[in-house]
Amino acid sequence: MAKRPGSQITDVAYRPSLGAPIGMDVLDFEELQARGRRRGIDLSTPQRPTFHHLLHLHQGSPPLVHTVDFSDVTLAPGSWLWIRPGQVHQYGGDLRQVRGTIVIWQPGFVVTSTPYEQAPLLPAGAHERAVTLALQHLSQEYADVGSIPLDAHIEVLRMLLAVLLLRLAHAGPAPAAAAPHDGPFERFRAAVERDFMRSHRVADYAAALGYSPRTLTRATAAATGSTAKRYLDARILLEAKRLLVHSDSSAADIARRLGFQEPGDFAKFFRKRQGCPALAFRAAARGTPPPPGDASP
Repeated sequence: MAKRPGSQITDVAYRPSLGAPIGMDVLDFEELQARGRRRGIDLSTPQRPTFHHLLHLHQGSPPLVHTVDFSDVTLAPGSWLWIRPGQVHQYGGDLRQVRGTIVIWQPGFVVTSTPYEQAPLLPAGAHERAVTLALQHLSQEYADVGSIPLDAHIEVLRMLLAVLLLRLAHAGPAPAAAAPHDGPFERFRAAVERDFMRSHRVADYAAALGYSPRTLTRATAAATGSTAKRYLDARILLEAKRLLVHSDSSAADIARRLGFQEPGDFAKFFRKRQGCPALAFRAAARGTPPPPGDASP
């Protein structure tokens, strides 16, 4: 990950281009850079968009280095990467040479229960032909504004984007099993995303959703291979890491923001799950000198 001490997270709201369908946009990397300049956003610094990004590098483009929530990934020509709303990501390298397509859409624009793993995907053979055709059809429909009523145009785009995502979900070697869209895990995941800064107990979520803790644990294990408690703790830990690296807040302030009663509780939580003190993690991620001794609160 590019180490930029003190780099703040830029929260990026969805702003479609003029004439774009409501809720979705298709652009290339040249337009992405132009939008960044117009909005005063440095694409090489951390961003947290409120909308989905689907990145696709065209054949013949140089590779693209990308960082998503502390993981560096390299997109080879022909590969795809799906970034979800709320994830912190940043672009690396010289984007002026990159050639590709970016599809962005707001949450709720399209619904697909088929998971697409958070990793660069490089379809081959029939899968590559299918996803290429799906993207071409989506791009063509996106540009064809006015030939049919707007509500029909938007509905076609929803369907075509769903087709593209479903094709990508099955382009890997072993697609994961789909979780029911309104099942226990999906409801738990949405509740965690909403309330993880207030509640750290699975029992609280189970009571609010009308399930037993055992039901949530079974559903979470089936969907992720992890227990409900580990899933919840991982979400809290991720936000802690984001705040440590991309803000200058003290560990005590971060503890309070994340809903810990005492800074010492946060210190124990972070050390147990990350394997090091919180401020030592900040220093290592930023490439700055480590704090003297154990600087956790």
